[in-house]
Parts: sequence; structure tokens; C-alpha cells
Amino acid sequence: MQLFRRAKKKQLNELFEDFYHAADYTSDNLEFLVDLVAYFRPEEIGKEQPVSIRELIDYLKEYPVKRYAMTVYLGNMLHNRKFTSILTDSGIIRDAYFIREVRERLASKILPEQPEPDTMQFLLNQIFYKQKDIEWVQLISLDEINELVTLLDLPSMYEEEETNFAITEVVNGISLLIQRISGRALEQDVLIMVPEYENVQSPFELFEKKLDVVVSKIIRENDYSLSLSDPDYRELLTVLDSCHEMINAAFNNSAKFGISIRVNQSLLRIRQQLYRIGALLPLLAADTDRDKQENTIYLAVKLIKYNCKKNNIRRLMLDSTQAIAYEVTQHTAKTGEHYITHSKKEYYHMLFTAMGGGLVVGFLCLFKVLLGKFHVSDFGHAFLYSLNYAFGFILIYLLGFTLATKQPAMTAAAIVKSIEAGMSGAVDEADRHRSFARLFAQLFRSQFIAFVGNVFVAFPVALLLIWSLQGLAGFPIVDAHKSEVLLTDLSPVASMAILHASIAGVFLFLSGIISGSISNKIKHQKVYNRIKEHPVLKRSLGKENTKRFATWIEEKWAGVASNFWFGVFMGSTASIGIFIGLNLDIRHITFAAGNLAIGLFGEHFQTGWYTILMGIIGIGLIGFFNFIVSFSLSLWLALRSRDIPLSEVKYLFHSVWLYFKYKPVSFFFPVKDQ
Repeated sequence: MQLFRRAKKKQLNELFEDFYHAADYTSDNLEFLVDLVAYFRPEEIGKEQPVSIRELIDYLKEYPVKRYAMTVYLGNMLHNRKFTSILTDSGIIRDAYFIREVRERLASKILPEQPEPDTMQFLLNQIFYKQKDIEWVQLISLDEINELVTLLDLPSMYEEEETNFAITEVVNGISLLIQRISGRALEQDVLIMVPEYENVQSPFELFEKKLDVVVSKIIRENDYSLSLSDPDYRELLTVLDSCHEMINAAFNNSAKFGISIRVNQSLLRIRQQLYRIGALLPLLAADTDRDKQENTIYLAVKLIKYNCKKNNIRRLMLDSTQAIAYEVTQHTAKTGEHYITHSKKEYYHMLFTAMGGGLVVGFLCLFKVLLGKFHVSDFGHAFLYSLNYAFGFILIYLLGFTLATKQPAMTAAAIVKSIEAGMSGAVDEADRHRSFARLFAQLFRSQFIAFVGNVFVAFPVALLLIWSLQGLAGFPIVDAHKSEVLLTDLSPVASMAILHASIAGVFLFLSGIISGSISNKIKHQKVYNRIKEHPVLKRSLGKENTKRFATWIEEKWAGVASNFWFGVFMGSTASIGIFIGLNLDIRHITFAAGNLAIGLFGEHFQTGWYTILMGIIGIGLIGFFNFIVSFSLSLWLALRSRDIPLSEVKYLFHSVWLYFKYKPVSFFFPVKDQ
């Protein structure tokens, strides 16, 4: 260990020897700083592995001449470097269009922007060029940084440097940020989200006025800072809270008015700018020299952080999609509540609606086999299959029937909504877990009875139809080869049925997203009022009919559109797979039951028991993967939209397991809960 330390000390000594003998302390020579930072940059970053600069401090204490050289060098390096653009732009959304913002950040990651060489951003780009650099910098002890700053006798941000010094850059940054916010917050698409602020003074305008007062005070002070207890400074912080309240109100009102991606990006940009102002305001106040030095260190760390994270795409994706995801899942949660049965009456109603869905699917299975006999291209088949699925699903939806596995994408959001309500503090943790276990049992038995209703009706209906048309009427619909294909596709051993069932689960999840997105858009664009008050429609249909049509669009259109696209996904997957040379297809439990019936009839029921057994097992597995994939994806999105940690789910599902051991029957049939 001692040998390792000596070798490391020698390496640091070599860095300083090369630097000192070069005697080039100008701002153009970045090589020494780049090498010095690289020397202390750890290979792995972890909170359990703190980063220390003690070696550098001890070295500078031991060699005062080199310490003086480094002080001169850093003074020249940092002299007159502007950094306002880092404070106002780095890491903040620049564009209201999400895709364009992602594209620009991705391009900057690959080929970073290089500002003018005399700016602080150029310096940071060259030295702290890795995105994770800020993580190990923040692990360095504040005491060690304070000791290094004192040792090098570096000036604080409040010390005047000709006409340009750090506190001026900070004040300019805050002023520019609030001016941008004020202009954007007065635009119509933002104001429409906060009608309660329509006849009151904008908190952003008030902040600008208070900021002018504070800045005037700072200019008059000899040390260019205010006291932490200064009343104008404290009032400025209070007004900033009011600004946050307005933006929070706009996001909260999205449940009432809906929200578009563009408005979401605008509000998110304002929120980010307010957070940035909140991070900079503490730099305007300092009571002691120690406060000033720590504020200077705080500013330096913030500059490194903002510059390192300026092209963070993951953070952009998370922030930009949260409000939209919340609104989408809020709609699906309301829809999903109807798919969870609580009483025996609701349970048997679910059975009857599922039987209706199985009846329609029985016809769809036969229609698909008939459409497969048409001599058209693969994309022709994709078009025909898509229409078959789409109109069938829309019919099931409009008739009020139930298609098994369509519900998990909706019910997952309803479950997360209940978790969120439980985490609000109204009930203790144990009661919350028990309530969740009961709710999940109700969900599971609702899905179980929907499976039963679909499968046990789709099978006989498909069998009756193929028997009537081919057995009695003599129409050649399915031959031995087609029957073998239908039966083989159900086998989890002889085919990729599980993969194809998982693909269908993804499409079920996407259809839920589409439904929520369209519902959110209808709400945000006030489609109901647009149709209801449309002058041409009122004259041609009459006021009452126009109102009924507007209500139908508001309540049903999202479901119709999502079912249409679900049908397109289901019908076109196989053709797309053929086109790109991959074995892609879909398997759905209800259609699998109908295909089993048609396949057995085509084989004249001469199929061996192994094939039948594999078909039955395949139907069960197809249903399971339809359910688990769509439910898991929807659960993840709903948790993500409400900022609920995944660790909470682990405890909740443990309570489900305990409840299952206590009362397994309740997961399949409605029973009284003691």
C-alpha cells in the first residue's frame, strides 16, 4: 500500500514539475488543469468511496513556490470569464417541441458545442467533459475545498475585478431568467391553464420589481451582498414561492383542462427556470467572510453541474413525460375502475359482457380465416386483417361487451391511483397494504371471469360457425394444412406462442396509452364545446342532437380510436414480420380459443391428445402473458407518472401473497371478506 501511495505522489509531483518548468501560466494553457482533474477523477464513482484532495493540499503546503505559481495560473485562467449563459441556458429546455429538443441534445452529446475560448463554458467543457464528473466533485469534502481555496488565496465571487465580477454575472443571470419567464407566462396557452390568475397581478412581474429593489441595494453595498435577514431579500424569496404556486396550479389544472405536449414543455421550462433562480438567489446574501467563501464554492460546483448535465436526455425524457403520463393514466384509471368487480352482481355482469365479447370474437376468427384465402399481397392481408380486428373491437366496445386482457392496461392505473391515495397519510401502512391486497384480488378475479366468459363462448361459436358453413353448407374454408398451422401456433413448445402473446401484451398497453392521450387531447382542446356550439351542426342536426353528438364524442371517441389502432397493430404485425424477415405475430387468448375450435374441426377431431393438451396449455399461457406484459408496462407507467418508488410495489405484492395464502378463493370468486 505504501509503494502505491509513493507511486501516486510521484505522479502528482511530475504534473507540477512539468507545469512549473514550462512557466506558461496564461489562460491558453489548459493542459495542466485537464491533467490535474484527470488525476483525481476516480474510475468508479460511489457514495461509499469518498473522493479526497488531501494529497494536493499537502503537496501545495510542502512546496510554497509551486503553490504561488498555481495561484497565479488560476487567477489568469479565471480572469474575466463570463458564465451567464451557463446559468440561464445549460440544462434548461430551449424548445417547446419535445422531439426537436431531444434531437438537439443528442447532437450535442455526439459533437459538443464549443463556445468562445474566453468563456467559462469553454473552460468547463475542456476540463470536466464527462457527464458524471459532477458526481465525484460533489463527493469531495467541503472542508477540504475550503482549505484548498484558503491555501491558494483565491478571491471570493464578491470581490471586484475591474468592471466584471462573479456577482454581476449572477445578478444578470437571474434578471435574464425572470424576463424570459414573464414573457412566456403571459402567452395564451399558459394563461388558459390558470384562469384563477386572470384578474390578479402576475407574480413574475412582482418578482421583477422586487429584484430591481434588491439589486439596487447590492450595488450600494461595499461588499456587494445583502444580509440574510434583509427584509427585501426575504420578501423576494416569498414572491418566488408565489411563482412556483402559479406553475404548480397550471400542472394541477391539467386534470380539468387537459394538457398538450407543447404546453407541458412551456410550463416545464418555466419551472426549470424558477428552480434555477431559486438556486442562485442564496448567492445574493452573505453575513460573514465564511459565508462568502462557501457561496463561491457553491457557485463553482453549480457551474460544473449545470455544464455537465446540459445534454442529459434521460432527465429530459423523465421530466417531459411525467405530466402527460399522469393525465393519460388518470383517464385509464377512471376507465379501469369499471373493470374491477366488487360484488357478486358486478362479477356476474362481467361474465355476461365477456360472453358477449367471446361471441363477437368467434365471428372474427372465422372472418380472418376467410380473409386469409384472398389472393392479395402480404400488405393486402395486413389491411384486411386490420379492418377485421379493428371493426370487431370497436363493435365489442360500443355494445358494452368485454374483451379479456383489454382491462389490465386500464386497471393497473386504477390500482396505482389507490396506492397514491393510501400514501397520502390518511391510513397507516398496514391498512394500506391490506386494502391493496383486497383490491388486487378483486382485479384478478375480474380478469379470471373475463377469460372464462371469452374463451368458453368463443370456442363453441367458432366451432358452430365453421360446422355450419363447411360441414353443412359445404363451403371449403379450412383444409388439413391450415388446421395444422392453427393448432401448431397454439403450442408453447412447437411455436413462439409466448413471444407472440407478449407482443400482443405490448399492443394492449399501447392501446391504453392511445385512449388516454386522445381523451386528454379532447379535454385540452375543448372538443365538447366546439361541437356543441358549432353553428352549422346546430342548424342541421338541432341543438339537442348536436349536444348528444358532442357528449358521445367526449365519452366514446377515445375508446373507438384506441380499439381501431389496437386492431391495426394486431392485423399488421405478421405482415411486417414477413417484410423485415422476423418471426413476428400476435396471439390473444380469446382468438386462440376460436382458432383451436377451427383447427380441430379441420382435422375432423382426429388430432391426438398431445396436440389438444398443448393447445389448452398454450391458451392458458397466452392469456397469462397477454395479462402480465400489458399490466406490468401499465403499472410501470402509472407509478412513474405519480413518482411512486418501485420499492413500494415489493411490499404491496408481498401483502398480496399473504392474502392469497389466507383466502385463495377470493382471487377467483366473490366471497365475503371478514
